[in-house]
Amino acid sequence: MSNKINRRDFIKLTVAGVAVLAVPQIIRQAQALDTLTPNGRQWAMVIDQSKCTGCGYCTLACRAHNDIPPEISWNVVTKTGTVGAQDVYIARPCMQCAHAPCVDVCPVKASTYRPDGIVQMDYDRCIGCRYCEIACPYGARSFNWKQFDGPNPSVPQWGQPEVARRPRGVVEKCSFCYQRIDRGLALGFKPGIDEDATPACVVACPVGARQFGDLNDPESNVSKLLKGRTSYRLREDLGTLPHVYYLPATEEAHS
Repeated sequence: MSNKINRRDFIKLTVAGVAVLAVPQIIRQAQALDTLTPNGRQWAMVIDQSKCTGCGYCTLACRAHNDIPPEISWNVVTKTGTVGAQDVYIARPCMQCAHAPCVDVCPVKASTYRPDGIVQMDYDRCIGCRYCEIACPYGARSFNWKQFDGPNPSVPQWGQPEVARRPRGVVEKCSFCYQRIDRGLALGFKPGIDEDATPACVVACPVGARQFGDLNDPESNVSKLLKGRTSYRLREDLGTLPHVYYLPATEEAHS
């Protein structure tokens, strides 16, 4: 029997080991991290499941504005069940975790935190090891297997590209459209209020199921919703502290 391990097998074994080691560390640090929110802006998204119809407009707008190939989705919408007679959906962008496993496992620091809470990707640094993809408990990252050279089917109906296409061999993910946030702030716009400064998925939603804003601003859309409604975050048991909150569907809301 040969003792040699090829490169593909080595990566599989290493990724599995890193992912297992990352989880206990997340759990141990969760409580402490909850008290370390910076005083500056902390962007968050609130998704109201009572309103979401599963139309997929958010996914299409995301693909157009971020020039994503049709086989990749930075924003996935899935039917999860029913409440009364209404279907219930869960939309899953990147959670922009305050303690993100993807950041912990990246060996080249291609995934980092912005001061405003967004987890950003440096595609020039990414080496395609896919450690982050395995470590993410939300399945929010996708590997770009091939160069995207053709036309984007979502353009121009759902918007125009605002960022450069990623090269083959890197991991892609939702960025909360920080190109729109940064540009809007520079022009004096308010993210969550002014469309040109707000993530494309939020703007595209025809029923207002998505809201965006600053958690540290008590007057923001998200702060008011979270203060007045019951909410939850996905896999809170892992201590990742996501910046995406969900308002659960209720029969009263659908009646």
